[in-house]
Amino acid sequence: MPLTDTACRKAACPEGRPSVRLADEKALYLEITAAGGKYWRWKYRFGGKEKRLALGVYPDVSLAQAREARDESRKVLAAGNDPGQLRRDAKMASAVNQANTFEAVARLWWAHWKDGKSPRHADYAIKRLETDVFPALGALPISTITARHLTHMAKKVQDRGAIDLAHRVLQMSGQVMRYAVAHDLIERNPAADVRPGDTLKSRRKENYARLDEKELPELLRKIEAYQGGPYTRMAMKLMALTFVRTSELIAARWDEFDLQAQEWRIPAERMKMKTPHIVPLAPQAIDVLQALQTLANGRELLFPGERDHAKPMSNNTILKALERMGYKGRMTGHGFRGVASTILHEQGYAHHAIELQLAHQERNEVSAAYNHALYLKDRRAMMCAWADHLDKLRKGADVIPLAPRAA
Repeated sequence: MPLTDTACRKAACPEGRPSVRLADEKALYLEITAAGGKYWRWKYRFGGKEKRLALGVYPDVSLAQAREARDESRKVLAAGNDPGQLRRDAKMASAVNQANTFEAVARLWWAHWKDGKSPRHADYAIKRLETDVFPALGALPISTITARHLTHMAKKVQDRGAIDLAHRVLQMSGQVMRYAVAHDLIERNPAADVRPGDTLKSRRKENYARLDEKELPELLRKIEAYQGGPYTRMAMKLMALTFVRTSELIAARWDEFDLQAQEWRIPAERMKMKTPHIVPLAPQAIDVLQALQTLANGRELLFPGERDHAKPMSNNTILKALERMGYKGRMTGHGFRGVASTILHEQGYAHHAIELQLAHQERNEVSAAYNHALYLKDRRAMMCAWADHLDKLRKGADVIPLAPRAA
């Protein structure tokens, strides 16, 4: 006789017995233990052997739900499959998925990929994953990652102003997913459905040629050994340290500098955005300025023209010097700004601090004063760390990534 919900609710195991079974239809039964537990079981035969399948605990699984689960299992059996084995396979697959998180697979990919790469390049790649990708995707089973997950992660990087980096982390994530396909961890790569141009802003087009960071050490050493005029050599050094615009550098006047306060205050009339700009000066920049002072001879300009000392050096002086050093078409004075922006963004410095230092934002006098007061301390720390970073690159020492300190 089929069970009823009332019978299930009132059923109890007789005293002295370990358990009792109440039969329902089609080999479904409710097993009641001496401890009071009530468990749904379904008895079936597969491959000539009698087996049992657990279908849940009463009352969490009602009589109607148990019958529905039994009927679904009967369909599986009728199709020639073992319901119990399919369930075990599903549990194993779930366990594998939980073990194969995106982070776990990404670290396997990185260990495979870094072979043959320089230690610095390899360290940069894993740092990018740890900083920008793992917080968003690391804990997810890699089999659950979708194109939407990937694009959402990349857009978060883009939203802080690191457009080039957003493209890079999306590309690296795609490499991780390809590795997972190659090792039978997933069936297909969702990154194949995403083109960066479909979801991310275009990489910032530069009107000025610039080098990659890996090419900076050689350039910095060539600048240090430059055999041309001392003004040109020190102009290039100061441009690398401050990444101001070429026009702002070559027209600099001594009355704009306070070496004791370690600040360069460029007046509004010399700025593209027509608002005053403060450049915090790292100790390395102070050294360059002190060297320039020995050449000043009372002149108002830091970088006087070769023929007319009352006028600043030519706008092309730095460009021609770079060309003589072998960087024609590859680097300009303005290129130092792009290099600094890219590296500082990739090192995790706050977008607003970098943009303020680049003097990109159009600001009225009130907002300019507010931003200077609020972020000058952070920008000073950033500029000192930047100068130290350039020193390490130039000397060829192991480069420790800049520690983000600008909030």
